[in-house]
Amino acid sequence: MRVTMIGTGYVGLVSGACFADFGHTVTCVDKDAGKIQRLQKGEIPIFEPGLDELVKDNVEQGRLFFTTDPSAAIRDADAVFIAVGTPSRRGDGHADLSYVYAAAEEIAGLMDGYTVVVTKSTVPVGTGDEVEAIIKKANPSADFAVVSNPEFLREGAAINDFKRPDRVVVGTDDERAREVMRELYRPLFLNETPMIFTARRTSELIKYAANAFLAMKITFINEIADLCEEVGANVQEVAKGIGLDNRIGRKFLNAGPGYGGSCFPKDTLALMKTARDYRAPIELIETTVRVNTARKQKMAQKIIAALDGNVAGKTIAVLGLTFKPNTDDMRDAPALDIVPTLQAEGAKIRAFDPEGMHEAKHMLKDVQFATGPYDCLQNADAVVFITEWDQFRALDLDRIKDALKTPVVVDLRNIYRPEEMRAKGFKYVSVGRAEKD
Repeated sequence: MRVTMIGTGYVGLVSGACFADFGHTVTCVDKDAGKIQRLQKGEIPIFEPGLDELVKDNVEQGRLFFTTDPSAAIRDADAVFIAVGTPSRRGDGHADLSYVYAAAEEIAGLMDGYTVVVTKSTVPVGTGDEVEAIIKKANPSADFAVVSNPEFLREGAAINDFKRPDRVVVGTDDERAREVMRELYRPLFLNETPMIFTARRTSELIKYAANAFLAMKITFINEIADLCEEVGANVQEVAKGIGLDNRIGRKFLNAGPGYGGSCFPKDTLALMKTARDYRAPIELIETTVRVNTARKQKMAQKIIAALDGNVAGKTIAVLGLTFKPNTDDMRDAPALDIVPTLQAEGAKIRAFDPEGMHEAKHMLKDVQFATGPYDCLQNADAVVFITEWDQFRALDLDRIKDALKTPVVVDLRNIYRPEEMRAKGFKYVSVGRAEKD
């Protein structure tokens, strides 16, 4: 099938490359001429494991194209996906839908023949209705259907999530559109992937409800971690004990400095605002947002306490800046709250991240960036693990101790074993694990 992807951000680029790998002919459209030129040269603007090779292979096979001109791409398409950004609107938390609506208007003027217009962007309930109204107004004779098809891609594992998803959700009452969507995702039928067809508004809400639930799950285990520290329990064992219950599940039960990234913060806010607008407030999510915001400051105070309550003039080595490993995404990363708080207390920060430093340099001030983990540690008063990159999981503990001025380790991701760290002579502070552990 012929697919057009409007937007070459994270969702659009990954989805476009994966659809091309399914055998469809895909054209990715973006107004950013510089980005399109880089993509045409094979330069990938984001870090996502395996994406560079996937794009390269499908470009060489003649299935994946990049352009700034949407006219032919939309006119010839069986399905046009809207995969533009929907950032939180400043001041009120609502999703900014201006890019979605602009894309809808552009599509309306260029479509020719029956076209399925698919909202892949994360959008509030009722957005599909508005997209449909925009297209009808701009092109009253257009033959089309508007479909909701939310993405459930985890940064760092997006290609696998697209090709081996837990489910595919499609929101439409149009039978022709259903057939187009079935054909687009037909390669997944071999894996017996559940394909859920719903009403459009239901599909839109599924995406927000899923992300809000996962954010709530993370926040829950972080609160339990605090209790564990007070009562002498181990949060990792608690998480295992409850996670083995199939009704709960093990995923997203890792205690840490709070959730971040491009999805959970903005999606919980957007759901919260939508619920208020419809006079059906979701207090669990409102509490989740509040607790997660406070969590990051709490982690900064944990670091300060590990240095006897005073970090003024001290150098703190920070390992990991991105909100999670295997991505260069710094959006709403806990480090963006933790580092400035430490600096406000007089600390000097030296940091290293395998992929995130380019973005971090634009978002963090007065930070010295190191060339590697051991370089980062040299003569520091403490080291703080904020992101659990694989390369941080098996560092040489003797080398860490030799590099540090004082052997203080604050592990916000519980990477290391407390007994091993203390046996090596470290003052070791982790999350939700009592001192005797």
